[in-house]
Amino acid sequence: MAVEVILPRVDMDMATGKISKWHHKDGDKVAKGAALFEIETDKAAMEIDAPADGILRNIVVTEGSSAPVGSAVAWIYAEGEAVTATAPTIAPAVTAATPAVTPTAAPPAFAPASDGEAPRATPLARRLARQAGLALGSIAGSGPRGRITASDVRTAGEVKPAPAAPPAAGSDNVQKLYAPGSFDIFPVDGMRRTIAARLTESKQTVPHFYLSVTSTLTALITTRERLNASAPKDADGKPQWKLSINDFIIKAMGVALQKVPAANVTWARDAILQHHSSDVGVAVAVEGGLFTPVIRSVETKTLTTISAEMKELASKARARKLVPSEYQGGTTAISNLGMYGIEQFTAIINPPQATILAVGAAVERFVPVNGQPVLASQMVCTLSCDHRAVDGAVGAELLQAFRQLIEEPLLMLA
Repeated sequence: MAVEVILPRVDMDMATGKISKWHHKDGDKVAKGAALFEIETDKAAMEIDAPADGILRNIVVTEGSSAPVGSAVAWIYAEGEAVTATAPTIAPAVTAATPAVTPTAAPPAFAPASDGEAPRATPLARRLARQAGLALGSIAGSGPRGRITASDVRTAGEVKPAPAAPPAAGSDNVQKLYAPGSFDIFPVDGMRRTIAARLTESKQTVPHFYLSVTSTLTALITTRERLNASAPKDADGKPQWKLSINDFIIKAMGVALQKVPAANVTWARDAILQHHSSDVGVAVAVEGGLFTPVIRSVETKTLTTISAEMKELASKARARKLVPSEYQGGTTAISNLGMYGIEQFTAIINPPQATILAVGAAVERFVPVNGQPVLASQMVCTLSCDHRAVDGAVGAELLQAFRQLIEEPLLMLA
């Protein structure tokens, strides 16, 4: 019997996925475990392996097309097995949260089961239907091969329509405000939609407060120059490392969280999770958006290790090759816009994290030393805190510990 090739969930926030590349074409012989296709989500691209040996047939989602998680995108037949003329496919329901999928050929939608048919449904869907007094045969299934899911039952059981939202300024309405031909149109892709949704939710639901501190970088700059000058050379005579100021910032944040464990937390609605290790996410700008790969257990790692990991993760982020384990689960985050000359800004928290540090540019200023003005390089950092999990005094303690480490970087190694 033919084996379904299912589009898997590779990210907890994923509702649909786009197939960016098929490694085999219809009719090819494939081996179980071999790379079959690449799936592109709003955050990464991942290879998906073949679930069985056999002949690949009935590819219903072509390169560049999207499908809901859990839907069949092709079938694998045993050698010699008769091929169904038209593989069963579904037309996913279009909702506000799930974009429409455009299949290669318009497959028929599954209709509610007719009298006498045994409707396909998950066990939970059957239980919910019994509790709600609903007939499964009257419910259209959106799962693979028209299987009725719990979500389908809940949707069918809703008797009160949601209140109508005020009309939003859609694309067409906005375009009418400007002269035709005076702008270019760039459709919003999955990454941008996710960024918009998550950060809108964060600003609307997370009670942010902000704390700023100014650090003097004299000792850090001197230490960085000495370490880079002492880096061993490889066979080509190139230094084996080149530390950046950002590497020191990452290390300082990780150590500071260990000194103030009450700030190394995430908000879990009915609980606050206080974490043992400092897992620091670092925002990386990419075309059309950003990723925040995470460096794990920063407090245990050397500056050179942090530097090497950050370079590798940033490269993978720009190539959209990060896997979920490389960008999920951070306990805080750093957003550094200093390289763009931004002196000070505030960043939006990425839930469930409870803090994010916005790092500004190093600026030369005159500061008083023994009553005399001395030119020094200074940096302003602003900590955004979720007041549900981090109180003002705790945030202040964290920034105080961070500044102490930045101004005396040898303390990071103690």
